[in-house]
Amino acid sequence: MNFLTATYTDVGIKKKTNQDSMLVMQAETSQGKVLLASVCDGMGGLAKGEVASATMVKALAEWFCTDLPELLNKGFTKQELWSQWVELIEDTSDRIADYGAVNGVNLGTTCVVLLVIDQDYYIMNVGDSRIYLLTDRCYQLTKDQTYVQREMDEGRMTPQQALLDPQRNVLLQCIGASRTVVPDFSYGTAQTGQVFMLCCDGFRHVVSPEEFYQAFAPNVLVNKDVMVENMAKITKLNISRNEDDNISCILVKTL
Repeated sequence: MNFLTATYTDVGIKKKTNQDSMLVMQAETSQGKVLLASVCDGMGGLAKGEVASATMVKALAEWFCTDLPELLNKGFTKQELWSQWVELIEDTSDRIADYGAVNGVNLGTTCVVLLVIDQDYYIMNVGDSRIYLLTDRCYQLTKDQTYVQREMDEGRMTPQQALLDPQRNVLLQCIGASRTVVPDFSYGTAQTGQVFMLCCDGFRHVVSPEEFYQAFAPNVLVNKDVMVENMAKITKLNISRNEDDNISCILVKTL
């Protein structure tokens, strides 16, 4: 399987720094081309959020280059992959927390990861960045680890109330700022002609799944230029609707 990829990021209308970090890596292996993509959102309002997000993507890049080849060579189960990712998250969270303690700052980051090997995809999520799959429509593959999501799960809040709740951005955990971090994992089968969209919360707060599908449907994204152009259009749409967070997105089309 081959991949067409593009990234886009914007500091937005309020923040002075872009605290998001993104990663896209590909490699030729004995199992064909492998892709790793990640969006990490340094915690809005916390000092040095960009340090936390950059630390997480650097750790993922090192894992891709060193540990993943060994997994591929010996063959692996998804449980072995999950175990390595849990260890990676724990180690990185400790490193970020130690940096904060030494420098007297609070910092943390969300993280969504997509790994595609042959026709299998694997997902890890901490926080409220998201991964969507676009086929015949736009499907959300991750579940937010947030206060409002928990309230909806418990039947105490409707999706409409969650959109307007003043605590909609409150995370239940994040890397570097939580004592214990428990990632969510999922997996599935990838087919050619699909689009994966990874984004921070600033990219999707005020944009509907229907608007995402109109811009990023597989038949629309015919080349990288169109990918970048349409991500720029969605970014302008976010800004026109007064989204005040950093805005970042990765698109991956399977070929």
